[in-house]
Amino acid sequence: MPITQISVPLENEPGRLHTLCDLLEKEEINIKAIMASSIQKPVQVHMVVNDPAKAENVLKGRGFNVSTKEVIAVAAPDHPGALNAVLRPLLEAKVNIETMYPFINLHGDEAIIILEVDNIQKAKEVLKKHWVKTFSTEIYKI
Repeated sequence: MPITQISVPLENEPGRLHTLCDLLEKEEINIKAIMASSIQKPVQVHMVVNDPAKAENVLKGRGFNVSTKEVIAVAAPDHPGALNAVLRPLLEAKVNIETMYPFINLHGDEAIIILEVDNIQKAKEVLKKHWVKTFSTEIYKI
Protein backbone atom coordinates (compact mmCIF):
# COMPACT_ATOMS: atom_id res chain seq x y z
CA MET A 1 0.00 0.00 0.00
CA PRO A 2 1.21 3.52 -0.73
CA ILE A 3 2.38 6.05 1.82
CA THR A 4 0.54 9.36 1.62
CA GLN A 5 2.14 12.74 2.15
CA ILE A 6 -0.13 15.56 3.29
CA SER A 7 0.91 19.02 2.04
CA VAL A 8 -0.48 22.30 3.33
CA PRO A 9 0.54 25.83 2.34
CA LEU A 10 0.75 28.15 5.36
CA GLU A 11 1.37 31.85 5.75
CA ASN A 12 4.76 32.50 7.37
CA GLU A 13 3.48 34.12 10.53
CA PRO A 14 3.57 33.24 14.23
CA GLY A 15 1.08 30.58 15.26
CA ARG A 16 0.10 29.15 11.86
CA LEU A 17 2.10 25.92 12.25
CA HIS A 18 0.91 25.64 15.85
CA THR A 19 -2.71 25.91 14.70
CA LEU A 20 -2.20 23.11 12.19
CA CYS A 21 -0.46 20.86 14.75
CA ASP A 22 -3.05 21.69 17.40
CA LEU A 23 -5.88 20.52 15.12
CA LEU A 24 -4.09 17.25 14.47
CA GLU A 25 -3.37 16.77 18.18
CA LYS A 26 -7.01 17.28 19.13
CA GLU A 27 -8.01 14.61 16.61
CA GLU A 28 -5.27 12.27 17.93
CA ILE A 29 -3.45 12.28 14.59
CA ASN A 30 0.27 11.63 15.07
CA ILE A 31 2.84 13.36 12.86
CA LYS A 32 5.44 10.75 11.86
CA ALA A 33 7.56 12.97 9.57
CA ILE A 34 7.42 16.69 8.83
CA MET A 35 9.25 19.23 6.69
CA ALA A 36 8.61 22.93 6.20
CA SER A 37 10.59 25.57 4.37
CA SER A 38 10.14 29.31 4.70
CA ILE A 39 11.94 29.84 1.39
CA GLN A 40 8.72 29.19 -0.52
CA LYS A 41 5.82 31.61 -0.29
CA PRO A 42 3.54 30.47 1.20
CA VAL A 43 5.47 28.02 3.37
CA GLN A 44 4.86 24.44 2.22
CA VAL A 45 4.42 21.98 5.07
CA HIS A 46 4.83 18.34 4.03
CA MET A 47 4.09 15.57 6.50
CA VAL A 48 3.40 11.91 6.92
CA VAL A 49 0.84 11.15 9.62
CA ASN A 50 -0.53 7.94 11.09
CA ASP A 51 -3.98 8.49 9.52
CA PRO A 52 -3.68 10.52 6.29
CA ALA A 53 -7.35 10.25 5.27
CA LYS A 54 -8.52 11.54 8.64
CA ALA A 55 -5.91 14.33 8.61
CA GLU A 56 -6.98 15.42 5.14
CA ASN A 57 -10.66 15.53 6.19
CA VAL A 58 -9.95 17.39 9.44
CA LEU A 59 -7.73 20.00 7.80
CA LYS A 60 -10.02 20.56 4.82
CA GLY A 61 -12.95 20.84 7.20
CA ARG A 62 -11.11 23.68 8.95
CA GLY A 63 -10.46 25.55 5.71
CA PHE A 64 -6.89 24.46 4.98
CA ASN A 65 -5.87 23.91 1.37
CA VAL A 66 -4.66 20.29 1.49
CA SER A 67 -3.06 18.20 -1.22
CA THR A 68 -1.85 14.62 -1.05
CA LYS A 69 0.79 12.69 -2.92
CA GLU A 70 2.28 9.22 -2.75
CA VAL A 71 5.82 9.17 -1.34
CA ILE A 72 8.44 6.52 -0.62
CA ALA A 73 9.93 5.69 2.78
CA VAL A 74 13.40 4.17 2.52
CA ALA A 75 15.85 2.81 5.07
CA ALA A 76 19.31 4.34 5.31
CA PRO A 77 21.77 2.63 7.68
CA ASP A 78 23.82 4.88 9.90
CA HIS A 79 27.20 4.92 8.16
CA PRO A 80 29.02 7.08 5.60
CA GLY A 81 27.64 6.58 2.11
CA ALA A 82 24.37 4.96 3.17
CA LEU A 83 22.24 7.73 1.69
CA ASN A 84 24.18 7.49 -1.59
CA ALA A 85 23.11 3.85 -1.84
CA VAL A 86 19.59 5.25 -2.18
CA LEU A 87 20.42 8.34 -4.25
CA ARG A 88 22.77 6.77 -6.80
CA PRO A 89 20.24 4.33 -8.34
CA LEU A 90 17.67 7.14 -8.59
CA LEU A 91 20.22 9.39 -10.29
CA GLU A 92 21.16 6.68 -12.78
CA ALA A 93 17.46 6.17 -13.56
CA LYS A 94 16.99 9.95 -13.91
CA VAL A 95 14.41 10.08 -11.14
CA ASN A 96 14.35 13.53 -9.58
CA ILE A 97 13.90 13.95 -5.83
CA GLU A 98 11.53 16.84 -5.24
CA THR A 99 11.49 16.73 -1.43
CA MET A 100 13.41 14.71 1.13
CA TYR A 101 12.98 14.70 4.88
CA PRO A 102 13.54 12.36 7.82
CA PHE A 103 10.99 10.22 9.56
CA ILE A 104 10.87 11.11 13.24
CA ASN A 105 11.59 7.63 14.65
CA LEU A 106 14.48 5.32 13.88
CA HIS A 107 13.73 1.75 12.86
CA GLY A 108 16.34 -0.31 14.68
CA ASP A 109 19.68 1.17 13.64
CA GLU A 110 18.35 2.62 10.39
CA ALA A 111 17.07 6.08 9.64
CA ILE A 112 13.90 6.29 7.59
CA ILE A 113 13.92 8.93 4.88
CA ILE A 114 10.78 10.17 3.11
CA LEU A 115 11.26 10.82 -0.62
CA GLU A 116 8.89 12.73 -2.86
CA VAL A 117 9.95 12.01 -6.44
CA ASP A 118 8.83 12.98 -9.92
CA ASN A 119 8.26 9.38 -11.05
CA ILE A 120 7.03 7.21 -8.18
CA GLN A 121 6.64 3.97 -10.15
CA LYS A 122 10.09 4.16 -11.70
CA ALA A 123 11.63 5.02 -8.33
CA LYS A 124 10.00 2.01 -6.67
CA GLU A 125 11.24 -0.32 -9.40
CA VAL A 126 14.80 1.05 -9.29
CA LEU A 127 15.04 0.91 -5.51
CA LYS A 128 13.71 -2.66 -5.44
CA LYS A 129 16.18 -3.69 -8.14
CA HIS A 130 19.04 -2.25 -6.06
CA TRP A 131 17.88 -3.93 -2.84
CA VAL A 132 17.05 -0.65 -1.11
CA LYS A 133 14.75 -1.38 1.79
CA THR A 134 11.46 0.46 1.52
CA PHE A 135 8.50 0.61 3.86
CA SER A 136 4.79 0.50 3.25
CA THR A 137 2.00 1.73 5.49
CA GLU A 138 3.55 -0.12 8.45
CA ILE A 139 5.45 3.12 9.09
CA TYR A 140 2.18 4.64 10.31
CA LYS A 141 2.53 2.36 13.35
CA ILE A 142 6.27 2.79 14.03
